[in-house]
Amino acid sequence: MRRAALVAVAVAAFSVLGHAHDGVVHETPEEALKHLQESPNTPGFPTDIGGSYRLVDQFGQKRTEVDPTGRHQLIFFGYASCKAICSVALPAMADAVDLLAADGIAVTPVLITVDRERDTVRALKEAAPAIHPGLIGLTGSKRALAKAYRAFQVEKKLVYEHPTEGPVYAHGSFVYLMGPDGSFKTVLPPILGPERMAEIVTSYVRTATN
Repeated sequence: MRRAALVAVAVAAFSVLGHAHDGVVHETPEEALKHLQESPNTPGFPTDIGGSYRLVDQFGQKRTEVDPTGRHQLIFFGYASCKAICSVALPAMADAVDLLAADGIAVTPVLITVDRERDTVRALKEAAPAIHPGLIGLTGSKRALAKAYRAFQVEKKLVYEHPTEGPVYAHGSFVYLMGPDGSFKTVLPPILGPERMAEIVTSYVRTATN
C-alpha cells in the first residue's frame, strides 16, 4: 500500500465517523475503506509506514518503536483532551486490548501526542490511566515528535483556539498495529469496532507466533 492509498483509507475512515473531525470536512472514497475491511488480515502487505523514534513516556522513561515487553502494539496519534475522533478511537482501542487480554493475548496500547504543550509527562501520567490502565502515553521534543509523525505519515493541524478548552487539532484517525520490534502490520479504523479490531490483531499475533 503506497502513501496515496493509505491517505485514501484515512479519509474514508474520517468520513464514516460523521464526515468531519474537529470541524474539518473530508471527502469520502468509500472504496478504499471497503477494500481494507474485506482484506485486513493479509499479513505484511507492502508499505512504508513506521520507523524509528525516541520519545518519553508518562513515567519519564525513554521509549522507542520497540516494545520492551515484547508485545505487539496498538498506536494512536491524538491528544488526551481531544473530544472528537480520540473519544471514539481511544475507547475502541482500549476495549480491543481488554478483549485480547481475555483471550490471553497481551498487547500494549500507545498514545503518541499531537499536543505536546498540554500533553506533558505529568499530564499524561494523570490522563493515561483514565483511558486504559496499560496505556503508554508518549511525548517529546518537537523534533522527536515530528520524526514520529513523518514515520507514520501523520499530519496534525491547528483548527482553532477554543476559548476555554484551548487548541483544537485535526489529526489522524486510525490505530496502527505494530509488531514488538516496531514493524508495521496493518491499520485499524476505529469504525471497525473493538471486536473486529481484536479479531484482526489476533490473526497477526497468532501468525507471528506460529
